[in-house]
Amino acid sequence: QVQLVESGGGLVQTGGSLRLSCAASGRTFSSYAMGWFRQAPGKEREFVAGINWSGRTTYYADSVKGRFTVSRDNAKNTVYLQLNSLKPEDTATYYCAAAFVLLTRAAEYDYWGQGAQVTVSS
Repeated sequence: QVQLVESGGGLVQTGGSLRLSCAASGRTFSSYAMGWFRQAPGKEREFVAGINWSGRTTYYADSVKGRFTVSRDNAKNTVYLQLNSLKPEDTATYYCAAAFVLLTRAAEYDYWGQGAQVTVSS
C-alpha cells in the first residue's frame, strides 16, 4: 500500500544541520501519520518525531525537542525531518515510517523506509 524511500543523510560536524526526506508512493499517503525513528549501533530503535495526517499535530522526543522539526507536504507525498544543532549522540540510522494513527512505538508502524545514515563528528 505504501512504499517509503529516504534521502538526505550524510556526515556533518557538531552543530551542523541536515534535512531528511521520505517520499511515499501511492494515493493513500495523506491518510497516514508519519514517524521518524533512529537506531544507533548496540541500541534500541527509538522514536524521534511524528506528525499526524494533516500536519497539524507533532510530537518530539525530549532529546531532540527544539532542535529537530518534522513536517509534511501531502501534495508531494513527502515527509521531512530537519535536524539542527546536531550532536555526536545523534549519530544513527534514521528511518521514516507510516502508521494509521500517530503513535510513538515502532511496533505500531506498518511501513518503513530503508534508512538514512546520519553521522555527526565531534
